[in-house]
Amino acid sequence: PPATTSSDEEDDSDASTKPIRSEKKKNPASLFQTGGDPPKEKKTKKKAPPKAAESEEETPETPQKNSNKKGKGKKSKKAKEERPPSPVIEVDNLEEFVLQPAPQGVTIKCRVTRDKKGMDRGLYPTYYLHLDNDKKVFLLAGRKRKKSKTSNYLISIDPTDLSRGGENFIGKLRSNLMGTKFTVFDNGANPDRANANWSNVRQELSAVVYETNVLGFKGPRKMTVIIPGMNADNERVPIRPRNDNDGLLMRWQNKNMDNVIELHNKAPVWNDETQSYVLNFHGRVTHASVKNFQIVHGSDPDYIVMQFGRVADDAFTMDYNYPLCAVQAFAIALSSFDGKLACE
Repeated sequence: PPATTSSDEEDDSDASTKPIRSEKKKNPASLFQTGGDPPKEKKTKKKAPPKAAESEEETPETPQKNSNKKGKGKKSKKAKEERPPSPVIEVDNLEEFVLQPAPQGVTIKCRVTRDKKGMDRGLYPTYYLHLDNDKKVFLLAGRKRKKSKTSNYLISIDPTDLSRGGENFIGKLRSNLMGTKFTVFDNGANPDRANANWSNVRQELSAVVYETNVLGFKGPRKMTVIIPGMNADNERVPIRPRNDNDGLLMRWQNKNMDNVIELHNKAPVWNDETQSYVLNFHGRVTHASVKNFQIVHGSDPDYIVMQFGRVADDAFTMDYNYPLCAVQAFAIALSSFDGKLACE
């Protein structure tokens, strides 16, 4: 087979050509602020950390070598050693960590593995999220529920317990009937079971909308990701819809964007040499796939909020930055695996 996966089946590869240079023109945190004006002093204080994270990112310029050698299984071993690992991240309280926004200026680099083995895993694989470093710290597991009318994925902080009633249930991803729009919830209660002040009601953490393009799902996909904004203390604004008409998707459709942020996947660029669509993943992605994507804010396309891409048949890297948390990023990644979209 040719080195590049042919353009008609898996379209957006990922040539890594230029080194990462993210001159932070503006503090990216300000892009996500919706709850009032950010306090001035906070901003300057937050400026220091990105430096360290940046140098962390900039050192590995070796992976650029694997730019166009895609689709060859043999390469993955080499790529494994070259892939810049995650910075050291302490995960003391897993439940807290996976719902907390990534620290500003730090890219949290993870790895998603898909397990299709076992009786019905072919149809209902289990997905595992680990930190992509030596310790391979487990973060989350996700699996599609079997008896749901729409696609419904449970997300758990225990790799062995993927039950809805268990105490390890941390969130879920639910699609519309078409399988083109998804909503991500935390583990709060259904609005029907609200307590008096609604404080126990589930929050919507994110919504994802997929559009087909002229080529159907063959060409690069278009994704819109809708997330709650951040308040002046850099905490997520809680969005607790009282009914289905008040969720992130409806707000976005009705252009009611108070405390809501709209993000998009970065459009890949056609590369004549490889005859494929390419994005620069800076050595973090080695295989061409329509599942590879980067999520950015329209005002600063250089600040990658999240990126996801294939490194082996059933392994993917998933990196996320402020203001996303692990549950949001993992659920967004799970939506990209879903059946209707995966007509590659």
